[in-house]
Formats: sequence, structure tokens, C-alpha cells
Amino acid sequence: MESGPAIFAGTTFALFGAGLLLWTGARVLHGRPVALGVRPKAAITVTTLSGVVFLALGLWCFGRM
Repeated sequence: MESGPAIFAGTTFALFGAGLLLWTGARVLHGRPVALGVRPKAAITVTTLSGVVFLALGLWCFGRM
């Protein structure tokens, strides 16, 4: 019964983290800004770290089942 919310949360976090990493990589690869009005290196760093954290959080949720 308790695994349902863990599966949903893990899937949500993992998909968001992976999507954020893919989006950031595509923007950097094409030379487009990741965030408007922010220094490029800071934006790349923050979005990459956020993507990794969300992906790790999703994997942690799956590990708690």
C-alpha cells in the first residue's frame, strides 16, 4: 500500500531530473542560454546540480520501496 506513493514520487523526480539534464545539455551543446539574465557558467552549474539532485532523489525513492 505504501509503495504506490513511492513509485509515483520516484518516477516524477527521476523524469524531471533526467529531463532537466537533457535540456541543459542540449542548450549548452547548441550555444543557447540556459537561463536569461544569469551568467552562463552559474546557470549551467545550478541546473546541472539540480538535475543530479532530482535524479538521485528519484533513485532514493525507488530504493525505499
